[in-house]
Amino acid sequence: MFRARRKNRSARLTAPLAAAALLAAGGGAWSLTGATAQAATGSADARDDFNGDGYADLVVGAPTATVSGKTRAGYVAVMYGSAGGLSTASKKIVSRSTGGVPGSATANQRFGSSFTKADLDRDGFSDLVVAGGKEGSVVLWGSASGLTGGTALAGYGAAPAAGDFDGDGTTDLALFSAQNVGGDDPIPTSAALWKGPVSRAGKPAAVLNILDKSSWWGYEENDASCATGHGCEEDGDTVTGPVASGQVGDINGDGRDDLVQWRYTGDGTWGNRLLYGSPSGFKRAGAPGDGTGITLNTGVGDVNGDGFDDIVSGTDGWNDTVRISYGSAAGLTDHVQTFDQDLAGFPGVQEEGDEIGSAVSVADVTGDGYADIALGIAGEDVAAVVDAGSVALVHGGPSGVTGAGTQVFHQDTAGVPGVAETDDRFGDATALLDVNGDGRLDLAASSIAENVSAGAVWVLRGTTTGLTTASALAFGPRTLSAPYTNALFGSSLR
Repeated sequence: MFRARRKNRSARLTAPLAAAALLAAGGGAWSLTGATAQAATGSADARDDFNGDGYADLVVGAPTATVSGKTRAGYVAVMYGSAGGLSTASKKIVSRSTGGVPGSATANQRFGSSFTKADLDRDGFSDLVVAGGKEGSVVLWGSASGLTGGTALAGYGAAPAAGDFDGDGTTDLALFSAQNVGGDDPIPTSAALWKGPVSRAGKPAAVLNILDKSSWWGYEENDASCATGHGCEEDGDTVTGPVASGQVGDINGDGRDDLVQWRYTGDGTWGNRLLYGSPSGFKRAGAPGDGTGITLNTGVGDVNGDGFDDIVSGTDGWNDTVRISYGSAAGLTDHVQTFDQDLAGFPGVQEEGDEIGSAVSVADVTGDGYADIALGIAGEDVAAVVDAGSVALVHGGPSGVTGAGTQVFHQDTAGVPGVAETDDRFGDATALLDVNGDGRLDLAASSIAENVSAGAVWVLRGTTTGLTTASALAFGPRTLSAPYTNALFGSSLR
């Protein structure tokens, strides 16, 4: 029987951001605890569950919000799941100004630009690692009452990624430093691969080489290859180019997680790289968009149910197409499927500037054993409303995607809260996770331009046939009594 791995991945790839959050009206710092402890009754993926109740918890980044008077300090909103789904009453706003979180809010930190979830200390509760810019990242620890405390990870403030990269059954943590983005050449970025478990003191069981020196993109790693402009990965503790975000999955089915990253490639361009997990550190290989200098939003999951995760990449800024690069025991294969809104069964018509794949999330929504693909289409016009944006769910199957049963939603869809407006760009970010614990993944999608760049998030419930607008939820930072002016709430979702 085919069974798609459940990869609940955020798919908004944004440049490194960081920093903090308080009450919108300037009130006191928020405690991190607050979710009600209860017996685990739902069936959500444990990686998404901070309080162990069986319901996935959604994390929303607001990296440019003003916190404690500091512009673009940033925060994350944690929305706790329940049998009834998400509730705006069950949430926590976490920033560098929150009690128990190390550091303080400073201007341009952009706290919450990226983050990852995983049970780092093996206590049965998922933990949250939030990128915090030059000051480093912060680990918020899961517990029966929700997220608690905070541990600083100094020096590594960009694009944390968690997975079992060495295949020993424990969760490892890949860490990268935050760097200024610009210039002709991608500068070396400090990085570390922490072998799990990671203690609450912020100490790993061991530190592995970030890269296995025996393999670097077909080039022998030495000073000569660095000098020829190949962007050599140096000494196992640096990688070339600042890293913005990453997606985790097992492309070659070897029981070790692999990492697809979005990173700066120089001259104002971004590209992707694939790092295969191994017992001795990552091994680098080509990925969709690797070396091209273009932007490809990515998601990872087993679309055709063959036991190997696939890489799904969205628009590259030039061609509005989605590309599925299929995995195998040998890694990515030459089997590539491309499609756009002209795919048979896909509602709508492909038009220039639609930006299909402005966000990509890949996971099995319906429970049929094949991962489905949630796509942001942020540039989609809705009737005469320009760039209102939409989201689509495309179903996976034994032959990949066929377009059959594809669903498209926007703010003028019956049952979806709100109204489509010019330049809303609904579909900026997406995530798939089971917020009501019924075994069907739900879709979270955002518009960071909503309400004059305050931003907002919508949640559509998953069913055995796809998504439904029944009990659809929409909320923004004002709803949560959080800072909202130019917050870009929903820049990242997980």
